[in-house]
Amino acid sequence: MKHPPSRPRLLVAAGAIGALTLGTLAALPATSAMAATGCSVTYTTNSWSGGFTANVTITNLGDAITNWTLGFSFPDGGQQLTHGWSAIWSQSGNAVTAHSESWNGTLATGGSTSIGFNGSFTGSNPSPTSFTLNGTVCTGSTTPPPTTPPPTTPPPTTPPPAPQTPVEINGQLRVCGVNLCNQYGRPIQLRGMSTHGIQWFGNCYNNAALDALATDWRADLLRIAMYVQEQGYETDPAGFTNRVNNLVEEATRRGMYAMIDFHTLTPGDPMYNLERAKTFFAAVSARHAAKNNVIYEITNEPNGVSWSTIKNYAEQVIPVIRANDPDAVIIVGTRAWSSLGVSEGSNHTEIVNNPVNASNIMYAFHFYAASHRDNYRAEVEQAAARLPLFVTEFGTVDYTGDGAADLASSTQWLDLLDRLKIGYANWTFSDKAEGSAALRPGTCNGSNYTDPSVLTTSGAFMRDRIRTPDNFPTS
Repeated sequence: MKHPPSRPRLLVAAGAIGALTLGTLAALPATSAMAATGCSVTYTTNSWSGGFTANVTITNLGDAITNWTLGFSFPDGGQQLTHGWSAIWSQSGNAVTAHSESWNGTLATGGSTSIGFNGSFTGSNPSPTSFTLNGTVCTGSTTPPPTTPPPTTPPPTTPPPAPQTPVEINGQLRVCGVNLCNQYGRPIQLRGMSTHGIQWFGNCYNNAALDALATDWRADLLRIAMYVQEQGYETDPAGFTNRVNNLVEEATRRGMYAMIDFHTLTPGDPMYNLERAKTFFAAVSARHAAKNNVIYEITNEPNGVSWSTIKNYAEQVIPVIRANDPDAVIIVGTRAWSSLGVSEGSNHTEIVNNPVNASNIMYAFHFYAASHRDNYRAEVEQAAARLPLFVTEFGTVDYTGDGAADLASSTQWLDLLDRLKIGYANWTFSDKAEGSAALRPGTCNGSNYTDPSVLTTSGAFMRDRIRTPDNFPTS
């Protein structure tokens, strides 16, 4: 989008991160039982020189609990927590504890939750071997063991349920030819929504809203728009990195793909933010390297610069991501507000003749349906035969993000993208008082995101388009 909202809303950053305590440990809620009655824990890591990411999945095998505390000890004295998520983390010596957040404290019998952290180490980096949940050692069974004798004959084998979420079905994506392909090597199209600037509309991305997007809208994709300027990343790099990471975790929990958008707009020269981009993408790619659902959009809308400048920027940022995450799809913005150069009198051939020197990449295209019509559609039709494209942002309205929704032009655009299997993210899943917003003003102050009355004209149109069945071939 092109302009900040007229009534910005600031999302308060997460608690300050210290060397030993991550988050606020005061006034923690009491657990609902003195101890869990059975639990199991899986702990996986991804390491680099001097640092690592740990992902921890807790499964409650016993009685239901409403709050939990996980405990373990680092085996090596040189291991230190540096940043955690989805729990309130602390460390004393080698002992580590993680207390549940308000949204993930309830664990039914058989229920699981995933948490994680980044750490540093000197020497070796062995994994913990013993965990406790509310004081009970997690052995992978209940305590005490059941007294019912085992059945004399094994129960019939029940096949696992068929995968349901977009990520379960498609797995790790890759670019094949001019298409985005799933783990089976088959071309697919992802359809979803973009956030507005998370510095203004963070309250729109709560549990109820994201549940609605994943289950009611049946979206495949959440694009996380992190502005670099305009009260964004440059004002608080650590805080905005945390916000992006948390939204990636929320998309992951719901089985959606997460697109991390480094939302550059003004100034239009991406080289202005080169060092910020390297720092940011080094952090988020290290954090999410083990995931198969993260897509990186490294510059939103370059403008006023040549394609060679954008290419130069991309060829410096992409290796930073690849050092941590060699498999993820990366999307490069294109000239003239990601219009393939059309809005500045050029076209896609400048990219064809001088492509980015990297593999597994796509090129961004943006449009606003009331402003960009037949000549832009013709350019996409031609470019799609030679370049892998992803429409990382588009609106049903005019290029300002406002005005009436042009549903006729929007339908022509989406029919074209469907036919060419080009993925897209609509601008925006927010309640800003403008035509492109999917939600009516004030919606994000409440908890109802599924009633049709909360949708704008654009929102109702996009929900109907996105929630139609996906075509995800598996053979």
